Amino acid sequence: MTAVESPREEKRRVFADLTPLRTSADYRRLWFGNAVSWVGQGMTALAVSLQVYDITGSTFSVGLVGLCSLVPLVVFGLYGGAIADTVDRRALGLAGAIGSAVLSAALAGAAFAGFHHVWFLYAIVALQALCGALNAPARSAMIPRLLPPEQLRAANALNSMVVTFGTLVGPSLGGVIVGVAGYQTAYLVDALAFFASLYAMWRLPSMPPERTGAKRASVLDGLRFLGTRPNLRATFVSDLFAMILAQPKALFPAVAALWFGGDAKTTGLLVAAPAFGALLGGVVSGWQGRIRHHGQAILIAVAAWGLAIAAFGLSRNLWIGLLCLAAAGYADTSSMIFRNTMMQVAAPDEMRGRLQGVFIVVVAGGPRLGDFVAGSVAGLTSPAVAITGGGLVCALAVGVFALYARGFRRYDALDPTP
Repeated sequence: MTAVESPREEKRRVFADLTPLRTSADYRRLWFGNAVSWVGQGMTALAVSLQVYDITGSTFSVGLVGLCSLVPLVVFGLYGGAIADTVDRRALGLAGAIGSAVLSAALAGAAFAGFHHVWFLYAIVALQALCGALNAPARSAMIPRLLPPEQLRAANALNSMVVTFGTLVGPSLGGVIVGVAGYQTAYLVDALAFFASLYAMWRLPSMPPERTGAKRASVLDGLRFLGTRPNLRATFVSDLFAMILAQPKALFPAVAALWFGGDAKTTGLLVAAPAFGALLGGVVSGWQGRIRHHGQAILIAVAAWGLAIAAFGLSRNLWIGLLCLAAAGYADTSSMIFRNTMMQVAAPDEMRGRLQGVFIVVVAGGPRLGDFVAGSVAGLTSPAVAITGGGLVCALAVGVFALYARGFRRYDALDPTP
């Protein structure tokens, strides 16, 4: 609750709390710059996939695009977080944004010059992921230096809206631009979009480490810290339940045809439904400001994700299925808001970058492992067993974990204990 709001106004709030955007010009510029760059990145991701398919005609080659981005994120995500804890985070954010802009410009230049080679596209995608792995932890760890602790939950809700909006709008806009003006134009627009992020980073104050004794980037120190902080560790464990046990995305093409008699458009709706629910979760997040026990809220949200996925596995009506997936997306965003807030509030500043690095690795790798689990179980049994069973197992795992993690259940935002 801010100084300008009465308790009654706080109690009535339903929609996203815009206080961070109103009170901090630095955060406002950073938020807007991230919004523009996320849309641009979504455009480029689709354009690269389309261009690879145009060159090779191979869906396997298109699939390798994802692998080229995943490996650098997982390998360098932890190291990027460690660097963010030992250098000026503003400088690191600027370097990452400049690198991403240059790489998008290289894609545009190659397309304008008629240089169409798959190896070149793979290399650029991998380098873009490397820039992201170095940039993202610094960008996330900046926010607690720009805002007071009581505004961090609202800021994380606003950040979730940016990511989801870019995920939804970027690929759609990219498809239109590629169809109308070619790959080169989509890449050029992405390169220009990074100027919004560059401007935001440039205007930020310097953010050197608060503890000047840190001389080297130690990933192991961050992992040791996480190993001794049960509440922070529990945020990652609970999220892994959802991503590994109840991740149905890999089965969407099959269930679109088998359950709903649909085609690629139906698959697109299934993919979009969780994102729509996630966006809604950010838009109507204002009421969450009244919740003090963030650990308990995370457990409830992850269990709700599992039950919504299980309900989707039982549905044979498309609209009911989409509603279940949207509910799952809403629960996922709620969990993410509280998880990020706990990491930013309960962790000391010198460890925030490393925790964000772990977060990137978990978010990047967890769903891929979940895809493998879902695909394997579906192959041995059926998609219905894989999806419904996975959702129920996820909810059950959360329940058992809640009995074990008593401190996590009792975590109080007014007295944060890592």
